[in-house]
Amino acid sequence: MSTNDKVWIGFDLGGTKMLALVFDENYKVLGRAKQKTLGHQGQSAGLIRMNDVANEALEDAGVHKSRLAGIGVGCPGPINPKKGEIVEAPNLGWSNVPVEESLSSAFGCPAVICNDVDAGVFAEYKFGAGRKSDCFIGIFPGTGIGAGAVMNGQLLQGANLSCMELGHIPLFPETSGNGDATTTLEMESSRLKIASEAVRAAYRGQAPKLLELCGTDLSKVTSGKLAKSIKAGDTAIEEIVKRAAVLLGNGVATVVHILAPDKIVLGGGLVEAMPKLFLETVKKSARRRVLGPYKNSFEVVAAQLEDDAGVKGAAAWARKKIEG
Repeated sequence: MSTNDKVWIGFDLGGTKMLALVFDENYKVLGRAKQKTLGHQGQSAGLIRMNDVANEALEDAGVHKSRLAGIGVGCPGPINPKKGEIVEAPNLGWSNVPVEESLSSAFGCPAVICNDVDAGVFAEYKFGAGRKSDCFIGIFPGTGIGAGAVMNGQLLQGANLSCMELGHIPLFPETSGNGDATTTLEMESSRLKIASEAVRAAYRGQAPKLLELCGTDLSKVTSGKLAKSIKAGDTAIEEIVKRAAVLLGNGVATVVHILAPDKIVLGGGLVEAMPKLFLETVKKSARRRVLGPYKNSFEVVAAQLEDDAGVKGAAAWARKKIEG
């Protein structure tokens, strides 16, 4: 690699840590750095910490910041793509944070932000399961349900906010009449919902293997342990997982009717731990619920990329926006 070649930085601000990777023109990782986000110390401190992490990653790569072509950042929560701001990131305690302006000023290069799920979806489109798709949807059931879309090579974003908040699609009507009782897809199909129902089944004596593995401690219930429980014969856990997957299929059907994608990728721990059970149930549920002409118009496949995909996707999206 020439000392004049340009490099790109990808950031992930999700979770409790911020991660930065330095990539060459072929997306080979040259350096990395990670620090705790420390969102409780305030937004100004958080932006300074981002600069520190980026500088550490450049130092690890042995690259001067003058070679930076651009910086891409995957941000938790909704973002304003026009202003380059995080609108709200509850886990960080941030709101209306000018991330693009801060990084561009500090490093003398363009910076581009996107929602962190969008970054992961763009990575799958560019490097993984979504390659060659014209309309590509990514759905990631976890603590919540994140989703994103790429259409004709462009991330789907709203006029003033990031979009594709699939987890907040209402499933069941309000029952109280006060507007507070709507049940959403996220409330019924997330891994958190599955885990809480699984613990309840274990407590009731309906899932002896899960009780052995986790007791009734919700924090110990992982996708892998749910899979082991099902394999050992805990039929109650299998039914809980299937119900969540059937309802997620409802959400997939809604997306198919609105965007008519050619490919939908599912990612996250549930898919990795139970690819046949979870993925196939979602597929069947979605196909049962779409209109006839749509039934064979789309594929549902598993994600291909590893945990750092969102960082790579953030860098790739920044490059797409900067270079055109």
